[in-house]
Amino acid sequence: MRRGAVALAVAALLGSAIAPTAALAAPEAAANAVDVPKSSLVTAGTTWHYLDDNTDPAGGAEELRAWTAPAFDDDAWKSAPGGFGVKNNKLAPVGSFTPATKLEHYIDGQAAPTIPTYFFRTSFDLEAGVAERVASLSSTVSYDDALVVWINGEHVASYEDARITGTKNLEYAGSGNGSPVTSTFSADGDLLRDGENTIAVALYQDRETSSDAYFEMSSLTLTEAAAPGEVVVAAPTRVILTPTEEPETSQSFSWLAGDASHDRGQVEIRPAAGGETVAVDAASTGTVNGNPKQHYSATVRDLAPATAYRYRVGLPGSWSEWFEFRTADPDAKDFQFVYYGDAQIGLDTTWPKVVEQAEARATESIGSVHAGDLINTGSNDTEWTNWFTGMERSATRTNVMAAPGNHEYSGDKLLASWKAHFEYPLNQPSTESIGDLAGRAQGDSPEAKQYAAYFAHWADFAAETVYYADYQGVRFITLNATRDTTFLTPAGLPACSGAECPSTKVQELWTEYQAAWLDYVLAQSASKWNVVTFHQPVYSTSSGRDEPVLRKYWVPVFEKHNIDLVLMGHDHTYARGTNNDDTTATPGLTTGPVYAVSNSGAKHYDLASEADNVWTNNGATQMLRGENVTTYQVIDVSEDRLVYRSYLAEKPSGAVSYELVPGAAGERPAYRERAVPNVGDLFDEVTVTKYASGEKWVTEQGVEAPAAPKLSLDAASVSQGGSVTLTGAGFAAGAEISLELRSEPVPLGEVVADEHGAFSRDIGIPRETEPGEHRVVAVLPNGGEVSAALTVTAAAGAEAEADGNADGAEGGTDSGAAADGGADAGASGGADVSGGADAGGRADGATANGATDGANATAATGGSGSSGSGSAKGSPAEGLATTGGSAVLPIALGGAALLGAGALLLLARRRRAAAHRAE
Repeated sequence: MRRGAVALAVAALLGSAIAPTAALAAPEAAANAVDVPKSSLVTAGTTWHYLDDNTDPAGGAEELRAWTAPAFDDDAWKSAPGGFGVKNNKLAPVGSFTPATKLEHYIDGQAAPTIPTYFFRTSFDLEAGVAERVASLSSTVSYDDALVVWINGEHVASYEDARITGTKNLEYAGSGNGSPVTSTFSADGDLLRDGENTIAVALYQDRETSSDAYFEMSSLTLTEAAAPGEVVVAAPTRVILTPTEEPETSQSFSWLAGDASHDRGQVEIRPAAGGETVAVDAASTGTVNGNPKQHYSATVRDLAPATAYRYRVGLPGSWSEWFEFRTADPDAKDFQFVYYGDAQIGLDTTWPKVVEQAEARATESIGSVHAGDLINTGSNDTEWTNWFTGMERSATRTNVMAAPGNHEYSGDKLLASWKAHFEYPLNQPSTESIGDLAGRAQGDSPEAKQYAAYFAHWADFAAETVYYADYQGVRFITLNATRDTTFLTPAGLPACSGAECPSTKVQELWTEYQAAWLDYVLAQSASKWNVVTFHQPVYSTSSGRDEPVLRKYWVPVFEKHNIDLVLMGHDHTYARGTNNDDTTATPGLTTGPVYAVSNSGAKHYDLASEADNVWTNNGATQMLRGENVTTYQVIDVSEDRLVYRSYLAEKPSGAVSYELVPGAAGERPAYRERAVPNVGDLFDEVTVTKYASGEKWVTEQGVEAPAAPKLSLDAASVSQGGSVTLTGAGFAAGAEISLELRSEPVPLGEVVADEHGAFSRDIGIPRETEPGEHRVVAVLPNGGEVSAALTVTAAAGAEAEADGNADGAEGGTDSGAAADGGADAGASGGADVSGGADAGGRADGATANGATDGANATAATGGSGSSGSGSAKGSPAEGLATTGGSAVLPIALGGAALLGAGALLLLARRRRAAAHRAE
């Protein structure tokens, strides 16, 4: 597979060096040259010969498509101007199109069955010498239901062709899309000839009871080839930005060449504020869908973070316009992204309006996520043209993160179109990132060999369909929920028989394979927010749909890692809700992932009834659901909040929505109808709040999230060996919290929050703590942290005195026989009396000879005493005890002996502290 982030090349080395060289035409040739026609050679009113009587145009000829050849005699066919159509056997509007010529509708002229296929032929002439000067041709067609086009007997375009068998001329094909669809296609100029050129078209109805049919070719234009050595001037199209694994310093670009003769591509880029322009060579990603133009991709690296750049794509002599984007800002706290469900239907009508509304609202957007079915047929190049036309402004300025849906595979089982159009990070699953699952491919058994073959195939095929990108604190993860065995089965699969063979459970294994990778990716995520996007929902919303395999393997991973948003499509309805395990006692307050299903196109399905509600039947609850609604979603990200808002983009007739009735009695949730807002208004809203401590809450409109966990101290400063009272609030009830003093972590014990999420605790500050600014840190079970600032001041007396007085007992001068390193009562005559009882009133570290609680007892309880709510946990932390007040050493014990003992003591204490930290 191609990929390559290509090294930057200085524009001066590429620009002037590869400037095209214009060839000088001979004066005689210039004088006799005939111009390539600039106007359209076919229009809506062009006259066509056509066949609409259920007759096979080949007439039994051995060559099935003989009727498409230029020499075919169509004089006996009917003749009339386009466009052609029929609606319920009448000449009437078909969608937004009004035909000029009525087609016969039914085989018997009266009622169904309908005529399955109609045939059309027309021609245009080119003067001598023109054909060889044509680089390519382009045409626009409108059709209902399926269409195939030939020029001079060569196939050039197909639409909705999945059901066309090619074994006969008369057959039903296509899909009932409602209104006619408009598409464009291109073809190489080499198939043209001087003189007469023939266009042949087959129009298919999708079923015996089809209510309408339509065909119109509204344009066919020619692009002139460049003179030898010159570049055909034709701007690239389908320009799109896609993220890399390092979006702060790199960016990927993809586009479709402007002309079939453009056999190389480049990106030119420079800082928007001014600076040197550099050029980056692109790699070809191939031609697809019968379009002779090459697709190109390039990745530019070594960019500056949070910086605006201007760029253009193409090649010298034929560039796109200049576009502008901004690299990711690692310090950004406030931004937006957009979430779209299926575009799929209405790509030239509904889709552009949806995107326009979303762009107008999300002015701080860093990009968009798409939950699959961007188009209806993966092999239909016109649909890709229309999708990109709708995204034209957005895709050239912000990143597009898309998941493939089942319709991307329609007519394109290996996703050739997808991989030609998009350049995504190559961090897909592999045996290194699927954990224990990789062990199934180990060994020489038939089962292991099959597993190895599947995993190797998927590691390649999953590229650019299963990936993640971290962008400004959000990890965007894309999964591939489609499970067609055609693309999942590797070539040369090793033989295996029996129920344990992976070939018996391919669809389930593909899902499990991604689940293992997802578990790994989430465990490794350094981003605060995690968003997963895929097509088929784990909780289906529309009638008759259910995805138990996805739910079995993916939902446990979502819940385990407390994913923030799970964004899905496929169902052409709207729903948003939560898993029941994540609910709390407070209505409208949950703690887990937000699950959403959206539809951003013109195709709509019915909601499932409550009796068949997949959410309810599988431990989840819809908070809101809608039918016959077209929406887009804007997600606002800030430091502690992620606000999800859905807006109504179109409101077809029959639009309806239902909201959950909180606290309604009964075994199943109760819903009440809610008025559908006007187009452009807010349809749904939910907020995810996540504090730095890791505490997370999901709140419905009007519900406040609990306050953030907070620590407070009863004093802003304390001297070495002193104590302060620490109070905590806003923690989860029963949370086990470890306390530390930092800069270097020094354990201070543990507490457990009470039923109100609060605690109060006296903590002792170790005598050896360096004076200066510190933090008291509460570490939660999930690794989240909350802290309070504390200034530690030097204790009274000289530093040497503090190091050596009462602690002299640890150097061998303890005459008090303290238990567990108890009170220092040695030759100095001093005693540490800072220790106290723990939360239960128990005094740890009791000493022999009636000595007071020692320094290690203080460390065990986390301070010189504790009070208030919460309970204390922990064990003596030797070497981390406070030393209490200073004692004055007799002058007679001074001198070299004291200095030596103090040095040995200090060394021993530091070693014990280092060993404790290592543990």
